[in-house]
Amino acid sequence: MPRYKALIEYDGTAYFGFQRQRPEHPTIQGELEKALNHLVLQPISVIGAGRTDSGVHAVGQVVCFDIDWRHDTQALQRAVNANLPADIVILQLNQVSSPFHPRFDARRRAYTYRIYCAPVRSPVRRLNSWHVRQSLDVGKMNQAAQHLVGRHNFATFGQPPQGQKYVREVFKAEWRQDGDFIKFDIEANAFLYRMVRSLVGSLKLVGDGTWNVENFVSAFRSCDRSRSGTVAPPQGLYLVSVTYGDLETGE
Repeated sequence: MPRYKALIEYDGTAYFGFQRQRPEHPTIQGELEKALNHLVLQPISVIGAGRTDSGVHAVGQVVCFDIDWRHDTQALQRAVNANLPADIVILQLNQVSSPFHPRFDARRRAYTYRIYCAPVRSPVRRLNSWHVRQSLDVGKMNQAAQHLVGRHNFATFGQPPQGQKYVREVFKAEWRQDGDFIKFDIEANAFLYRMVRSLVGSLKLVGDGTWNVENFVSAFRSCDRSRSGTVAPPQGLYLVSVTYGDLETGE
């Protein structure tokens, strides 16, 4: 049966994460499978590159599925999108070789976290960023973030999805000012559960002066989960891209 790879964008506000759960808990995977099942009147399983949490968004999620479709790929993309809710869409769709696996074949994943830094909250930004009232020192946050680059044990900042392997390789960890937002861009070979949000919560403490850079580094090197800062809320997090060898999909 032909296998298809899809690049997905979604607003995760209304969903209990990517991974399928009980029927009363809507998920991204569940909505994709529902749309595909409607087209061919048989169960279709969708596999994702990353299991984003409840409320987390994506502009570069990658999924695959096997489906017996008699028309061309563009027709399949249009048909699936027509059956998806307005907050989920297939941006690109291609047929691939059967061995392709969006999770196990991925070499890098990139996320962006958005902080809206302003004394007054913004109702229109509340579902896509973390509102922080006090000003943050981006320079000090970047000094701390540079200690993340490389191959390290990240046990302070998350749990492995399975097993006991806490080592990950981070290729980029950088804060930048973008208008009213402060954004954290991080790229790694893989991530622990809640790793990005824990990093953001801890780096925010450096930015507001609660911690200095040395405090952050000490917590990081302790490999003690209890020393992480507060986990940042989910709505500011975006899965931006997934890289597969010479093939990159993302924004």
